[in-house]
Amino acid sequence: MSESGQETEAKFYVNDLDKIITRLQPPPPFGHLPQIRNKVFHKFLSFYSRIWGRLGGGLIQERVLETNIRFDLPDGRLRSEGRVLRLRQDTDARFTYKSPSTNQQGVLSRTEIEFTVGDFEKAKEFLEALGYRKLIAYEKYRTTYTLESDSLLSKLHEQAHGFQSCLIMLDELPYGSFVEIEGEAIELIRKVAIQLNLNWEAAIGTSYTALFDRARKKLGYSFQDLSFENFNGMKVDASDLGVHAADT
Repeated sequence: MSESGQETEAKFYVNDLDKIITRLQPPPPFGHLPQIRNKVFHKFLSFYSRIWGRLGGGLIQERVLETNIRFDLPDGRLRSEGRVLRLRQDTDARFTYKSPSTNQQGVLSRTEIEFTVGDFEKAKEFLEALGYRKLIAYEKYRTTYTLESDSLLSKLHEQAHGFQSCLIMLDELPYGSFVEIEGEAIELIRKVAIQLNLNWEAAIGTSYTALFDRARKKLGYSFQDLSFENFNGMKVDASDLGVHAADT
């Protein structure tokens, strides 16, 4: 999420998350280099990275399990209005509010307000005491990378788009693997997707819980929560979610 509180991101279903991880690694180290400076040096690094097919993203959060609870009022008002109230536990406990989203070229944009809380269970009790109820609980493993301002893509586009960095989230859900790219502008997100060898036309303009609803209707699941335990031993493919793999 940007400092302005605006979340702008694109989501892609992928068959092979390991290939994405490889693309995000720095190129192999090189030995002796002449004293090349400034623009010439950056052009050399860009060329060197392209040879190896690497972007050199920085790992900012190692793989961590996220436990999420989405809340709503008893009449389902938040969901019907496209709004989200979520409590998440990963390295911290966090409250998140999201406004209704707009979808442009497969990129979702919405206002997001998020802050940490001291105690996950107490925060849950707090919402329940105010009359909110659990709509759905869902789990995923997330690994987060960034492309910083001195990386290949940022240097190529910083002047044109005025961004400092973008985030790349690698998500493992009970029903499949996904890549989320978050940045300040649609064009930046599209460029990053292309560099990751992802098909832009396969961008998913909906949420993980909405994908779960699709799979539940098609495959007849009776359980209500999107957990690894509930999906244990089950096989789900892209067609069950109504999406196409972006890495094929």
